[in-house]
Amino acid sequence: MNFQSVGTTLKTISPSVAHFSTTMVKSKPRHLVNMLELTNEELAALVTKAAGFKAQVRSGNPAPIEQHQKLLGKLVALVFSKRSTRTRISTEGAASYFGAQPMFLGKDDIQLGVNESFYDTTKVVSSMTSCIFARVAKHQEIVELCTHSSVPIINSLCDKFHPLQAIADLLTIKEAFGNKTSGLKLAWIGDSNNVINDLAIAALRSGISVAISIPKGIEFDQKISDSAKEIAESNNATFEIFNNPQDALINANIVVTDTWISMGEEAEKESKLKQFAGYRIDANMIKSGKAAENWKFMHCLPRHQEEVADDVFYDEKRSLVFEEAENRLYAAMAVIDSFVVNKGDLLK
Repeated sequence: MNFQSVGTTLKTISPSVAHFSTTMVKSKPRHLVNMLELTNEELAALVTKAAGFKAQVRSGNPAPIEQHQKLLGKLVALVFSKRSTRTRISTEGAASYFGAQPMFLGKDDIQLGVNESFYDTTKVVSSMTSCIFARVAKHQEIVELCTHSSVPIINSLCDKFHPLQAIADLLTIKEAFGNKTSGLKLAWIGDSNNVINDLAIAALRSGISVAISIPKGIEFDQKISDSAKEIAESNNATFEIFNNPQDALINANIVVTDTWISMGEEAEKESKLKQFAGYRIDANMIKSGKAAENWKFMHCLPRHQEEVADDVFYDEKRSLVFEEAENRLYAAMAVIDSFVVNKGDLLK
């Protein structure tokens, strides 16, 4: 074959090569990183979808077979560098609901960040799965995963955000207050952490005012605070930060706390307990803080005795903690349906 015939052959096959190259290019997937990246309408759609899944599951009637075939034969990866109870169970349950095979990949199961770079591991895992639920230490790890993954990354907890918990919490609040959110007030009594970072934004997007009480010496994330104030103003709500729990509790409909000592901070326990003196929630604190008569209590678990007394945590009329925990399942189902099945179209 001479050079002329080679050129002719290349001209002949070039259209198909071009078509092949075009079809092989994948559009960038949409990831769930935090509540800041959602619109008010998208958050509301996720919560509504979660409520729909809950109603279907609790009805006792089998879901339509096509619901269980949406991800049939596909893998859902759970890349967890931190231990988990609710997140693991809810994610594996949600994946199974859609017919996918959940694959738990703990820190001792794969090479992520140990003998292999984030880039290499993410490229490999995302090439074989439909999405990756990532429960990691640092927010930068979520950023790296999103940068290199060819499938949706679902932030299942990092040191800065916890979006799945926020979706579950909004569902819990709507259930407790007759499907209403606008005009309510949420009081957070605790640390400045990943849970309140996302919960504050989600609440404000839903028209719920937020009052945060954190001890002196602890600073709330300034960027989140700035965004929270803007969202509050546009949703006819308020956003305030105090150091005295009683100031935050005034007229609060929802009282929320979380662990004061996050995973990885165990060495700071003694100093943290001193810093949080007077922050333990009990019925007397809520009464003296003049919370609303219909107040409810929430905690994302695991709970520790120093954070909240039994008279609040186990109050059958006030505490929503176990309903809140169950709602993590329906939040995960809504996220899989929206980000994976519907490819990031949250309003579909």
